[in-house]
Amino acid sequence: MESRLRQALLRAGEVEQALAAPEVARDPAQLKSLGREHTRLAPVVRLAERLARLQDELEQARELSDEADPELAALARADLATLPPEITAISEELHQLLVPRDPHDDRDAIIEIRAGTGGDEAALFAADLYRMYQRYSERHGLAWEPISLSDGTLGGLKEAIVAVRGGEAYGLLRRESGVHRVQRVPATETQGRIHTSAATVAVLPEAEEVDMKIDPQDLKIDVFRSSGPGGQSVNTTDSAVRITHLPTGVVVSQQDQKSQLQNKIKALEVLRARLLDRMIAEQEAARSRERRSMVGTGDRSAKIRTYNYPQSRVTDHRINLSVHNLAEVLNGHLDDLVEAIRMTSRQEQDGI
Repeated sequence: MESRLRQALLRAGEVEQALAAPEVARDPAQLKSLGREHTRLAPVVRLAERLARLQDELEQARELSDEADPELAALARADLATLPPEITAISEELHQLLVPRDPHDDRDAIIEIRAGTGGDEAALFAADLYRMYQRYSERHGLAWEPISLSDGTLGGLKEAIVAVRGGEAYGLLRRESGVHRVQRVPATETQGRIHTSAATVAVLPEAEEVDMKIDPQDLKIDVFRSSGPGGQSVNTTDSAVRITHLPTGVVVSQQDQKSQLQNKIKALEVLRARLLDRMIAEQEAARSRERRSMVGTGDRSAKIRTYNYPQSRVTDHRINLSVHNLAEVLNGHLDDLVEAIRMTSRQEQDGI
């Protein structure tokens, strides 16, 4: 840990200097990147300073514990009893902060939720997941900004794409990627039989132009008329946009905004995020061969969680953890599940 701490404190000093440089102030992208790094390193600096102060006090207490003055010796012995546990607690907190982390964790995120197998019931479940993540995000002070919504029947959702901004949006949500399964009696079921349906969730780090330099010649842009609810412009102008990234075949369509330009901007935002996620997935696939499990990789095809209504149980299959508070989880109280998965992933990265 000492080596990591030295490196983190050295980097914190470099970031502090860089933020004061006039050329950085004139570069919004670099300023944003350094600002995120400064926010991440600030707790490390604060805890390191406190740890050094407590260690100095402990050393002084050891020297004074044998003083002839009984009052001074008693105070020193009291410090010898209270300081070590406090030092241990701060050291453990620092250790957690210094575990190697994904450099994308403090980015904004883009969540894509899609109904899977199960017809109308899958679309209803996708809508439940949409509300769950919205409430979870709001509880953590994150902004929830829908980019594209495709409604299903009976109040369900076929597909939703949302930007989540603020704090460690991607770090909090990234391990929610995968197949979510629900077991319950659908509202349309007359025989009371339990059905199993599914929805998929993909959490992408929001990419900036500096991350993904997209050559305009690599893009095929088609425009067409919007369809479905959307106001006066629907079916009257070619405002909807479909962008195809020719080298990878990734396609993004956007029609929820009022103008073609707004739809193009939103589509490019999603395209950059998907291309960055694709690059990260390739890196993770290479690294996963050297690790024990896939907890931290966000494998899109893996069944990660089951929501069982009859038993009010939510089970995360990656860490074999079950909680019996389904209603609370669906109301956005995901912290126990999210933190357990984050801790398992960090332990793997730290070689525990």
